[in-house]
Amino acid sequence: MARLSYVIKFVADMDRAVAFYSETFGFAVKMTSPFWSEVDTGETVLALHPASAENPAGSCQLGFNLDDLRGFYEAGKVTFTAPPKEQHGTLLARMLDCEGAQVSLSG
Repeated sequence: MARLSYVIKFVADMDRAVAFYSETFGFAVKMTSPFWSEVDTGETVLALHPASAENPAGSCQLGFNLDDLRGFYEAGKVTFTAPPKEQHGTLLARMLDCEGAQVSLSG
């Protein structure tokens, strides 16, 4: 089973973005750093990440949590741009959706 667990919003100014989403909507700040911040929107986390040439400010990336990420990868039904790998204590991978957008996966 897959669940939409987070949306990554790429931002030009981390402090401004954290303040905007927490103050405008009253979301609790779960964590903040120059490289990754999270605000609690309920079931889905809004993750803020610095923008880059590959991910310009204002763009977003969906993140799904899968019960069996390795099995999903091995089934070979989608194109992976990064196979499952332990990072930051979590199994992470990236794939392309049907329109070529990057999708982040955790398991």
